[in-house]
Amino acid sequence: MSAATASLTERYLEEAERYSAHNYHPLPVVLERGEGVWVWDVDGNRYLDMLSSYSAVNQGHRHPAIVAAAKEQLDRLTLTSRAFHNDQMGPF
Repeated sequence: MSAATASLTERYLEEAERYSAHNYHPLPVVLERGEGVWVWDVDGNRYLDMLSSYSAVNQGHRHPAIVAAAKEQLDRLTLTSRAFHNDQMGPF
């Protein structure tokens, strides 16, 4: 299939097949955004996210308070290895 005739989903699936690890067998759905309990694919279809990334986003996608806290922290310090202490480990 040429790139000109492939749908967005097909193009992303072909790239994933070519370049990614094959340790999972995901559904043929290519997600591009989420809000609350909903996710949308690259073709505009909406789905209820019943997996919540195996509980990693059980608070929903893009929760405003969590996004604000993440942005605030990213403006301060992105990551420290365990070779150092940081001021957020204790309060966390």
